[in-house]
Amino acid sequence: MEWDVVEVKPEPGMRLQVRFADGTRGVVRFEEGHLTGVFEPLKVPDFFNQAFVDGGAVAWPGDVDLAPDAMYHEIKQRGEWVLR
Repeated sequence: MEWDVVEVKPEPGMRLQVRFADGTRGVVRFEEGHLTGVFEPLKVPDFFNQAFVDGGAVAWPGDVDLAPDAMYHEIKQRGEWVLR
């Protein structure tokens, strides 16, 4: 699918650079208020930096992942997906 993530690169400030199968690139940015529940471990920089691509989605150890279709649509329109 066009929204399959093929590359992810963690950056300082709770940001991810992502590239999709169709070449679209953009940024995913987490705001502190979003880091609750299953996303709580992402507050730890060493854990956040373990982001990897799994089956076209951005994922972390322990079954934490992001919906690639929602990410793609926001980045395609705005160049950035902010998780609040």
